[in-house]
Amino acid sequence: MSARVTLYTRPGCHLCDDARTVVARVCEDLGESFTEVDITTDDDLEDRFREEIPVTFVDGRQHGFWRVDEARLRAALGS
Repeated sequence: MSARVTLYTRPGCHLCDDARTVVARVCEDLGESFTEVDITTDDDLEDRFREEIPVTFVDGRQHGFWRVDEARLRAALGS
C-alpha cells in the first residue's frame, strides 16, 4: 500500500519539522502512512517548491504549504 500523504521538505527547515510532527501524529492516529521527500535531492522539486516548503500532498494532489492544519488534514484523510 502506498502512502496517501507526501511531505516535501528541506533540511534545516523549522516549518518542516513542525509539519512532520503534525503529519506523523495524524497518520499514526488514522492508520495511514506518509512519505517524506527532501526537495534538495531533485532540481525540479527544488525549483517547484523552493518558496512553499513544507508542502503536503494527499492522494497525489497538493493539500497545502507552509503550515499543516491538523483538522483539515484529518478531514482530507477521512474522505
